[in-house]
Amino acid sequence: MKKQNLPQDESSLQAANMTELLYVTDENDNYTTANSIGWDAKKAALDESMELINGRIEEAKQNVANNIVSPIIYFMEFNKMDFQVLAAYVDKWQWTVKRHAKPHVFKKLSDSTLKKYADAFGISVDELKNFDGK
Repeated sequence: MKKQNLPQDESSLQAANMTELLYVTDENDNYTTANSIGWDAKKAALDESMELINGRIEEAKQNVANNIVSPIIYFMEFNKMDFQVLAAYVDKWQWTVKRHAKPHVFKKLSDSTLKKYADAFGISVDELKNFDGK
């Protein structure tokens, strides 16, 4: 694609103040890089992905409110993490993190363990402990 033909359609990237680096050809047909804020096809894909992610976040919020899961699940979804990523951040086994996702286990966690989770989520221990999903 020629640099001058690079699409610059409004997309979710622009809303997040981001661009995508792409390889293009310049006026001499040499490869170079250029930034794009997106194009219609990418916008549709990003919008659909964000819809799915937001749905998962809302579901997690409701599950916390209904005491089905602990706040760890909400903040994990909100930060776009999975168990493997979160386990690496808190230096725990995945099965341990999954266990901590149960409300009755979460309530018994020490402040030092909660601090690891809070740090991974970029929040305070108090915010983590007192999140009720409402």
